[in-house]
Amino acid sequence: MRERANKLKEHVRQLFASSKDILEKMKLVDTIQHLGIDHLFENEIQTALQEIHENEFATNNLHDVALRFRLLRERGFWVSPDVFNKFKGDDGSFSNELANDPVTLLQLYNAANLFIHGEPELEEAISFARRHLESISQHGAGLKSPLADQIKRSLHIPLPRIHRRVEMVSYVPEYDQEDGHDPLLLELAKLDFNILQRVHQKELNELSRWWKDVSAYMGLHHIRDRVIENYTWSYAVYHEEELSLARVIFAKIVLLIALLDDTYDVYAFTSIEECRLLNAAFQGWDDSAASLVPEYLRKFYEITLRCFREFEDLVPSNQRYLVAFSKTEFQKLSSYYLEGAEWAHRKHKPRFSEQVALATMTTATRPLAAGLMVGLGEGVTTTAAYQWAVASTDAIISCGKTGRFMNDISGFKLGSQNKADMPCSVETYMEEHRVSMEVAIGKINELVEEEWKTTNQSRIDHRGVLPVVQRMINITLAIPFYYSDGKDGFTFGEGLQEVLQKLYVKPMPL
Repeated sequence: MRERANKLKEHVRQLFASSKDILEKMKLVDTIQHLGIDHLFENEIQTALQEIHENEFATNNLHDVALRFRLLRERGFWVSPDVFNKFKGDDGSFSNELANDPVTLLQLYNAANLFIHGEPELEEAISFARRHLESISQHGAGLKSPLADQIKRSLHIPLPRIHRRVEMVSYVPEYDQEDGHDPLLLELAKLDFNILQRVHQKELNELSRWWKDVSAYMGLHHIRDRVIENYTWSYAVYHEEELSLARVIFAKIVLLIALLDDTYDVYAFTSIEECRLLNAAFQGWDDSAASLVPEYLRKFYEITLRCFREFEDLVPSNQRYLVAFSKTEFQKLSSYYLEGAEWAHRKHKPRFSEQVALATMTTATRPLAAGLMVGLGEGVTTTAAYQWAVASTDAIISCGKTGRFMNDISGFKLGSQNKADMPCSVETYMEEHRVSMEVAIGKINELVEEEWKTTNQSRIDHRGVLPVVQRMINITLAIPFYYSDGKDGFTFGEGLQEVLQKLYVKPMPL
């Protein structure tokens, strides 16, 4: 498989070399990214996009303008929304003649979802394209396959917001139905996926054995057994073979965070006094502090310290500061969880802004931003990237808010907020503003849209450290995978079984 894949890589490099036309390059980059093999051609893609950005692109084809807009903005290149103005009438609206062009509408819809703050014209484009795409989906019996499915997926979750590997396993079987598809590109995509799947299976095997041993040793009955779901967060951040060490370390960090979350949760039957003692021990972060911890939690505390020591041993000495950074953020997270437990203990009812501020911190995006850099390598984890993560601005906070809002909506709809836990944003908003559930959820969904704008903006503002910023954004892209449609796929994973089997169990037929 590897031998054949290497030959096919040369074919793709020849395609880049022989593509002289800007549109041809754009279509090649888009296809490669959609097929999930862009990690094999990062240098070629970056060179092509630089050329696409620097060269004039004069065309009256809205589909191609939207494609260029999306490709460049996804990689942090600035493109003005003014490029769409020439496709509007005197009233500033897109022509209704587009209503019967689903391919162009879909491209426009996905491109416009890369909007940032202060771009109402792109919000109008989203509304326009969505309205017509929904109409086409409802009445478009003549839609060719696989376009109907692609429209349905994008209306559910727009392409720029979707878990990339999840979209890839849907798109690869569709690609050979497209006009002018390249069978060698398709073969490479399948081979690459199958090769990587073997790597991921091995990691899951090892991680499952580790978790089985650790959970049996700790003997805790309140923790969720979610190895695959936790690993999938890590898999969303990086799936490349050469990043196996980073992926496994990050998966273990996610598992430790989930353990901490479950332990501070009132369903763990942990008293407030025990929560205070546990947090005091984590702030001390020393084996001698284990005596502070209630006996039934002592093994969990010891396992956590042992894991971080192992992480230090696994990375080069000049990268150990990243483990220390991750540990510091883990300590802060413990304090945030304790504050939430204190609120529950006092039956404190926070204002909406107060609830969002703390709840955003308890989504653990700051320790995740620190943890995702462990094992990445010096070429990516530059001083500038570290400083960006330390500042914990834009994409990191937006990831936390997006996750918190979508999680809270799901939890509220599922009724899981009826426990004596920290109140969720939905009920806090309802009580503070004396509105119905529908109004509160509508408002919070508007706030989610604002966070997507901030996430998109971060690519442009921090293009110099985009390799790390994009890894953080990949966590955000996994949130709708778990929490769209009012479901909680992380806690109740039955609905994810089919796609998880596609990712980890079933190889792609060659």
